[in-house]
Formats: sequence, structure tokens, C-alpha cells
Amino acid sequence: MTSTTQLPKDLRDFYENPAVPVASGTRRSLRQARMLAAALGPATGSPATGSSGTGSSAAGRAQTILDIGCGDGTAAATAAPLLTGHRVIGVDWSQDALKRARAHLTYPIRGELTGAGLPFAAGSADAVLFSEVIEHLVDPDAALDEIRRVLRPGGHLMLSTPNLAAWYNRALLLAGVQPVFSEVSLRAIHGRPGREVVGHLRLYTARALREFVAAAGFEVVRLAGAPFHGVPRPLRPLDRLACARPSLASILLLHARRT
Repeated sequence: MTSTTQLPKDLRDFYENPAVPVASGTRRSLRQARMLAAALGPATGSPATGSSGTGSSAAGRAQTILDIGCGDGTAAATAAPLLTGHRVIGVDWSQDALKRARAHLTYPIRGELTGAGLPFAAGSADAVLFSEVIEHLVDPDAALDEIRRVLRPGGHLMLSTPNLAAWYNRALLLAGVQPVFSEVSLRAIHGRPGREVVGHLRLYTARALREFVAAAGFEVVRLAGAPFHGVPRPLRPLDRLACARPSLASILLLHARRT
């Protein structure tokens, strides 16, 4: 059992704790960035501040990408070389995360998916990066509603989240062990491998994620897998092999478009 440095009083207090990890794995970030770069195409114009219309009409111009839940900005920094010419805006409500993100992002902005919503007009974004966020949310339905609002028709959603049915989790459940990524407390790890408490509230299988995103008004374009940086080194070749079958992969990468 490993405790965080300070015991949180609530979720907001938990995420403002500098000891809580806010960075994502580089392999996952690169795979997700490649998917987004392929969807957007190369930029040839000026950064867009708002747009409307179909995905095809946006091809070739510089586009606005919101990295919602940007954390410390390292995921966006990893993606940046593949998204040259496009404008990436980092959004997070954690003041601590935004302080760290300023080292990597030109446009870090404070915003929330619930309450007053994001500080962007309807249809003003061409794409949303939503990396390792949805598993932390109390109300993921409201979050996808708000993302759909700020995306233009045909805009892209690139979502990543841990896979409840990852290959090793299936074996752990058979052995009566709590799955990796799942957490029963914000204060310590109980009943599963791992050392870090990261605040996961809900987890998805590939099938559940597809159905959930489609029900929120998106068309699922592709579901891919990515490895997990926390897998022990001897098991990493197996983890990479599992990516060929997303339903078994450690991380789910979903590309969807606003209908």
C-alpha cells in the first residue's frame, strides 16, 4: 500500500496536489498525434479562430486543436512536431497543471467541462485531444456534450483512456486481483499492482467506449491500441503485440467525428 504525499479532502484538492502525476506516456501521445495529423492533413493557411462546415472544407488550412485536460503539456509538446502549422490550445482547470504546461504550450487556458463550460464559442474548434481524462470524470456525459458543442460539424475527437479489459487485467480478474488502472481510494492503492494513485473513477472496455461515444452524437472512425508505459520491462513486448487487437491493448485510442 502506497500513499500520496498529502491526503486529499476532495477531487479538486487531489488534482491540485503536485505529487499527483499529470503526464502521459510518450508512445501513446505519438500514436494519437499520428492519428490526428492524418485526419487533419498538412496546414497551409493561418491558424483558425473559428470555423464551420464539413471536414473536407477544412482540409489544407491551419486548424484549431483544443488539448482538453492538457496536464503538464508534455503530450501536446510530443504531438507538436506532427501538427506543424496548426494551433494547439491547452485547457485544464488545475492551476498547478497549467503552471507546468506553460513550459510546453503557447496557449494554456483555464477551463472546465462542467459548470460554466469551456471558454470557447460553439463550433470554434476543429479538433479536440482528450487524452487520459474521461476516466477521471464524475460526469463524462456532460463532458462529451460540451466537447460536441465546441467542435464544428465534422470536427475530430481524439480520445484515449485505459482499457479495463487489457490483456493482463483479464488474467488478474481470473485470479481475483483488482485490475490495473482501477482504484478504490484517492489515498492509497488497495488490492492491485502499482504504486501511484491517479484518481481513476471509471473505466471502459473497447465496446463500451464505442457505444458511449456514439450515443453522445459522434461517429466512431477508428479504434486503435497503444502500450502502457507502466508495464514491467519484461512484459513490454507482449504489451506492444496486444496493440494489434485494441480490445486487448493497454490503452484505447478512439478517433470520432462530430455528426
